[in-house]
Amino acid sequence: MDLTLTPIGAVESALADLDAAPRQGDEGAPEAWLVIDPRFAAALDGLAPGDDLLVFTWLDRARRDLLRVHPRGDTTRPEAGVFATRSPHRPNPIGLHRVELVAVSGAPTSGDAVRLLVRPLEAVHGTPVLDLKPVLRDER
Repeated sequence: MDLTLTPIGAVESALADLDAAPRQGDEGAPEAWLVIDPRFAAALDGLAPGDDLLVFTWLDRARRDLLRVHPRGDTTRPEAGVFATRSPHRPNPIGLHRVELVAVSGAPTSGDAVRLLVRPLEAVHGTPVLDLKPVLRDER
């Protein structure tokens, strides 16, 4: 089976150094912009500041050949399979980030890129964005 993924945008962040970036969003990650390609701007209709989103990224600097890692890079801990960890290094390095939408810059109908300010986001500058999904609220 052959799969093709099309990034919908990219991360614009003050985080430029992969080694200095927090491992998780709640470990001091800053706000960042998601710059959405104009071709996909209409898909943003219905999102508003205050929404919680799941951001799916392609961890383009990750190694794809690792199947076992020391959790959190701590060599005092025994190795585990990457599927039992949050390691970015994995066969398909898809990042999953829960963020809050803080602001929207630009109009989906303008033909220009739309920028979404989100927080916190531990992805480094230039990371491709694959998809956005709203966090479902309990509506019972």
